[in-house]
Amino acid sequence: MGWDYYGVRDPARLDDRDNWSGGFYELDIELGEAGPERLQSALTRLWAAARVEGCYADPRIYGGDEMAAVPLQVSSLEEHGLLAGTVALPSCHRVVCACTSVEFDDGQRWLTLNLPLGALGRTDRRIGAFPFGEDGGPVSLRWRHPLDAWLGTVADAVHAEVGIACAVIGFEIDVGKDAASFAAGLPEQRREAIALPGPDGLVHTPANR
Repeated sequence: MGWDYYGVRDPARLDDRDNWSGGFYELDIELGEAGPERLQSALTRLWAAARVEGCYADPRIYGGDEMAAVPLQVSSLEEHGLLAGTVALPSCHRVVCACTSVEFDDGQRWLTLNLPLGALGRTDRRIGAFPFGEDGGPVSLRWRHPLDAWLGTVADAVHAEVGIACAVIGFEIDVGKDAASFAAGLPEQRREAIALPGPDGLVHTPANR
């Protein structure tokens, strides 16, 4: 049987629940303190830099015939909790994606671009059972590095627009991985790509495991 990227296995189908399975590969952007206007600027720039097509309320809830477009606004994000669309990867495959945002008790705001593994796995055999087993080891860097580099350009665009504290790219990033945790230096072994502000923009350090 051939490897069919389309039809019932189309990774860009928002209403296919299997596309949303397996957890998220993420670009997490720490904005710092961000009111509605700054968050809106960051959201708009992220959407444009990633070239996301469409903007829908969470299709896992408002799927099928109920799925409808919503404005790309902070108010939509707050109302629905997740805004979804589709995006073209560096491999040229189009997949579903989502954006979320959270503000922690210390006032730090994060903006996240999510790529679900269910959809990603339909575009590249190498993803396999990632992040588990051998598929979750260093061999995964072969497909992760190009994806990380592309997500890094999205972080660059948001930083140029509003200034960010840091960006972290990887699978379901731990909450504690923020600018403050990197103040003493980056870990020698990194499952995530990390970008921190420098004098001429973000300085990117790739994942190495």
